[in-house]
Amino acid sequence: MKNMFNIEIYNRELEWIFNQFPSYQKVGGRAYKPGIETMKEFDAKLGNPHKKFMTIHIAGTNGKGSVSHMLASALSQTGLKVGLYTSPHLIDFRERIKINGEMISKESVLDFLLKWKGFMLEQKPSFFEITTAMAFDYFEKERVDIAVIETGLGGRLDSTNVITPVLSIITNIALDHCEHLGFTLPEIATEKAGIIKPEIPVVVGEVTNQTRAVFEDTAAGRNSLLIFAQESRFKDVLASEYNLDLKGDYQTHNIRTVLAALYVLGHNQQFMSKTKHGWSDENLREGISHAARNTSLRGRWEQLHEKPDVICDTGHNANGLRVVFSQLRRQKAGRLFIILGFVAEKDLEKIFGYMPRNAYYFFTQASTERALPAESLAGKCKSLGFEGEIQAGVGVALEAFRKICKIDDLLFIGGSTFIVADAINFLENRDNFFAD
Repeated sequence: MKNMFNIEIYNRELEWIFNQFPSYQKVGGRAYKPGIETMKEFDAKLGNPHKKFMTIHIAGTNGKGSVSHMLASALSQTGLKVGLYTSPHLIDFRERIKINGEMISKESVLDFLLKWKGFMLEQKPSFFEITTAMAFDYFEKERVDIAVIETGLGGRLDSTNVITPVLSIITNIALDHCEHLGFTLPEIATEKAGIIKPEIPVVVGEVTNQTRAVFEDTAAGRNSLLIFAQESRFKDVLASEYNLDLKGDYQTHNIRTVLAALYVLGHNQQFMSKTKHGWSDENLREGISHAARNTSLRGRWEQLHEKPDVICDTGHNANGLRVVFSQLRRQKAGRLFIILGFVAEKDLEKIFGYMPRNAYYFFTQASTERALPAESLAGKCKSLGFEGEIQAGVGVALEAFRKICKIDDLLFIGGSTFIVADAINFLENRDNFFAD
């Protein structure tokens, strides 16, 4: 009875913060709260827990999730106790906070929410500020050696930017969340570059002519060592050389960023004093290669079924989907089907130009209030000549595909994190779905 009672309280309190402090994941822009003053106050109340362990800070438009997980996996493979804070989650809230691949316990989540409920009601921090504070508090209590901290949105005004890391990483810059970060690449780069701290090295994964000056000027002004991964000793490394369990083509860019980051860490005496005898090329390669397995990362060119092949990917903006759809076109299949949905605020004009023309689409919407209505998506796509039909939800779309699929067909599911989450949740709750 006690365990059941605790689970009921946990579910109640978790639902309370989702309702009381809506997340960006759930409601979009109206949950965005720029600035870090409330986070600083919350952090001070907790005793500044992030100062008790080393951190690595990661920002970027695309790839920061994969880079965060690969880096955390590599570091944990050396014997370190590694915290990992990322967002959003796909299925379980606790995916956001992990140590060596294990999610934060429900007991720890509940203890934190009950202890700080009064402060939250009084100061009204954002949902992301609450989860950031929870992560820092948990990592301190569990005495991690180092924590990989992913920004939520932007960098300069992000809640995570209270930390002073041993290394900053910016994966790349593309047009996304423009209403908050700016409508040009230099403007967005300036926001991301806000995580660069004085005399702290920074690795930039991908740079363009439009963003280079922003990073060079910011790093120079803060006397920070700047390394462009695509111009480093790792510029020619291919993801295929590492036999990654993260299979997307875009992982080639991400692995170069990870290798450059590990190179910088390997020359940091403070960090290396923690690694003892576990720091080796063999251990690092093992950790990188099995990042998905070691950290339970989902939704990155993930195969959900074979014969027919079902692949999902969380790429959700033009820059990310350009690579995803390019890889999709190269797959060998009898027929190509796509279950597609987006959030309402997404700029779709560039995305339409990358979508495969030889596919049959199931236009749908995810189970979130941020979803673009399937009818609206279908109308725009059909006016551009894309063939397909409207389905009320991801599960309904999967049912429609199952009725017509052949063993050599390929189904891709994507367009937003929420579409992928709905697909994973639907399929994992139905054993032998395609055999029925």
